[in-house]
Amino acid sequence: MDVLPKPEIIFTHESDLDGLVSGVLLQRLAKRLFETDIPLEAHHYHTWRQREPRESSAWVCDLTFEGRLDRANWLIVDHHATDVAPKKAQLVHDLGKSAGLLCYEICRDHEMTSPELDRLVHLNNVADLFLENDPDFVLANDYANLVKVYGFWNLLSLLKGRIESLLDHPLLEVMTVKRRIEDPLGFEWSKQNVQPISSTVGFVNTVVGNTNLVVHQLHATGV
Repeated sequence: MDVLPKPEIIFTHESDLDGLVSGVLLQRLAKRLFETDIPLEAHHYHTWRQREPRESSAWVCDLTFEGRLDRANWLIVDHHATDVAPKKAQLVHDLGKSAGLLCYEICRDHEMTSPELDRLVHLNNVADLFLENDPDFVLANDYANLVKVYGFWNLLSLLKGRIESLLDHPLLEVMTVKRRIEDPLGFEWSKQNVQPISSTVGFVNTVVGNTNLVVHQLHATGV
């Protein structure tokens, strides 16, 4: 990899665990490389699209690479599909890896690893890529739901920036109960409220439960 530019700011996705893991990892990496605290700014997609990329240098993770980010001294680490090829920015991109895993691989190059981070990055990767055949799939989704339920900044504050503290966190018990009670309720409601669009396509809202899991279960059962 080319020499990394010193960022003025680090941007990440606010909506999920992958954004949290990748953003914190890049913030730690910047601290190691440049011996200073670089601010972290998290966005949902609608606020991100409205924000002008005015900084002369920045790192971006878990947000789709697009033409407006193709700037000198910008680093983008992401896994979402893009049809833009970088001409000025540095792009670390792999459809088969979460942003968190891609960022962790960069951290590995700078000897910033631990068994706890190994485990958390694996769980995040399983959840974010929806690797349903992985033995940790159900547990990984419980971890991912922590961010969706409690929010990016609330969780980061609770952990005092130590994302490793998520491992075996007491709040996972809440996720287990929510999964056991809410997902079956959500599936049964959604199954009864599919609106056909064509002979092969339907639309359904979800009122409770893990949306991804409910929709996936509907598809798997042929509803």
